[in-house]
Amino acid sequence: MKEELLRMENIVKTFPGVRALNRAGITVHAGEVMGFMGENGAGKSTLMNVLGGVFPADSGDIYITGEQVNIRSVHDSQALGVAFIHQELALEPYLTIAENIFLGREMRNSLGMISKDKMAEAAKPFLERVGLEVDPNEFVGRLSLGQQQMVEIAKSFSLNARILILDEPTSSLSEKEVEILFHTVRDLKSQGLGIIFITHKMAEVFRLCDAVTILRDGEYMGTVQSEECTENQLISLMVGRDLGNYYVRTFNQPGEIMLEAQHIRAGKRVDDCSFVVRSGEVLGFYGLVGAGRSELMKAVMGLDPMDSGEIYLHGEKVRRTSPMFMQNNGVALVPESRKTEGLLQQNTIGFNITLPVLAGFIRRFRVNRNAERKIINRGMTSLRVKAPSAEVHCAALSGGNQQKVLLAKWLATNPQVLILDEPTKGIDVGAKAEIYTIINNLVKEGLAIILVSSEMMEVMNMSDRMILMNEGQITGMLDREEYSEELILKYAMGVTENE
Repeated sequence: MKEELLRMENIVKTFPGVRALNRAGITVHAGEVMGFMGENGAGKSTLMNVLGGVFPADSGDIYITGEQVNIRSVHDSQALGVAFIHQELALEPYLTIAENIFLGREMRNSLGMISKDKMAEAAKPFLERVGLEVDPNEFVGRLSLGQQQMVEIAKSFSLNARILILDEPTSSLSEKEVEILFHTVRDLKSQGLGIIFITHKMAEVFRLCDAVTILRDGEYMGTVQSEECTENQLISLMVGRDLGNYYVRTFNQPGEIMLEAQHIRAGKRVDDCSFVVRSGEVLGFYGLVGAGRSELMKAVMGLDPMDSGEIYLHGEKVRRTSPMFMQNNGVALVPESRKTEGLLQQNTIGFNITLPVLAGFIRRFRVNRNAERKIINRGMTSLRVKAPSAEVHCAALSGGNQQKVLLAKWLATNPQVLILDEPTKGIDVGAKAEIYTIINNLVKEGLAIILVSSEMMEVMNMSDRMILMNEGQITGMLDREEYSEELILKYAMGVTENE
């Protein structure tokens, strides 16, 4: 039996009005990758924050290498060999790799001055351990996101970490960077580390994790071996019910062309792209990270300038695109990032939903509160936003409910063409199933939907047609009956027939 590095039992944590954890726990052994799953709001982050010393548990027991410990601060956690690599990396871009690794623990020379040379030399073995072949004196801001993650992990080794928490580590990585990360995780596993891998992606669990621990509503639901369970069993443990096939689509004959883009060029990421989308259909866009999908949609919406190309709405050429013009003419874009582009997190649900349609209930400085309430209630009810009231701040909502508010916000504009950029990114399977149902209902109502996603199975199961992109160009167009993972990946990687 491998050494037990961590055991958390019966952990309880209560915030004002909310019991976030109720007898939660997790166990990790040396040389084990433990997947950690649950719906948004299940308590995963809270439990890891207890382990990371961000805040103390109200009650419960924590054992590190068999000894009961009391973690009251981040320093306590680090001293016990725990390292938490957050989804939002905590690195200083204008400091070097070595300076970041030893930040707050700077090495000094005989004169008592900070020595960059000493730190650079000391950083090398930690960088080698994660397979990062870069100059320790390189500025972190010049590294890719994948390389920055490796710097974070290298930093944890400088703190003698034996338990590594990776929070949604692949959410912003390219396919190549994901492979590098997985290789590094397997290597660290062979070195005897215990790794907690927090993810919403089922495929990652079965590819990388030895076992999976599930939380639901703050409670420990069990730990299962990856090779002994199915995707449906994990979903059932997470949501308390069998979702069956949670990709919900009823395919109907599409109607008239709603939007047409011809020979769009914009910056370095969009090169001669053309497509059409019809009413009552989902047009999928798939490509690897950096393929130019989001940039193409922003150019179509007028958020980014087009260098050349033409856009037609309902068969009529658009003379000049701008976000306001496109919105007023029935086109809405639900952006990829809820935090930076989508919602004002410190404002209420109601404020966010009504923001694009203020003219609908404000006239000459008078606010029609009844009209405002109707817009808010319609959005919250139709999308089943789970919140006590519309006065709740968006920052207090789970990722899935934030995504519903973002959808409600743009559906309030009554669009005819809806562009969804990564609509299920960072949300759990239960919330995904609800989003897919919403998409299906909107298509049945006659909307034209453009679905941009980096999840192949999502695009395959939800779209009527699919467009593949690579390095700013459209490399393939497929009808639903032509879909195959091999063919889709070939086009997405830019592989031609002769290669």
